[in-house]
Amino acid sequence: MNPKFLHNLSLSLIFLLGFSSIALGLGWLISPEPWLLNQSANEKLLENSFSEIFSAPINQNLHLYLTMLYRFLGWWMISIGVLVISYIIVTRMGTEMSRGFIHSILFILLVGTTVIEKKFISSSPFLILTILLWFLWFISLWSSIQLKKYDA
Repeated sequence: MNPKFLHNLSLSLIFLLGFSSIALGLGWLISPEPWLLNQSANEKLLENSFSEIFSAPINQNLHLYLTMLYRFLGWWMISIGVLVISYIIVTRMGTEMSRGFIHSILFILLVGTTVIEKKFISSSPFLILTILLWFLWFISLWSSIQLKKYDA
């Protein structure tokens, strides 16, 4: 296979992973009630509906706390995405070491995300996104391994 094609495939799929992280983070930042983006999975985990939870007098300011948590998560996801894209731009993933580092780091992040989703929010629609991200990561890893044949 053409080494330029393999390199561009490896690089562009990791770029899409970074962009997905930014898009997800922006969703949590923009949404007025970000906990509702995953409402059914969250309510299943809590074994209660949000309307019941918010109706209790002790929880009258809970929405403020949840908003703050999701905003923090949104900024965290944006930061990860920007760092991944910045790494790709700076290194161009031109060496075996640069490709190995980014694939290893993303592997750890994807494993952690998958474990949390499977354990706590297995009915979440975000699980489909995670599976898609695994697919992008795997194809990028495969093309990077194929590219080793051409590294000098």
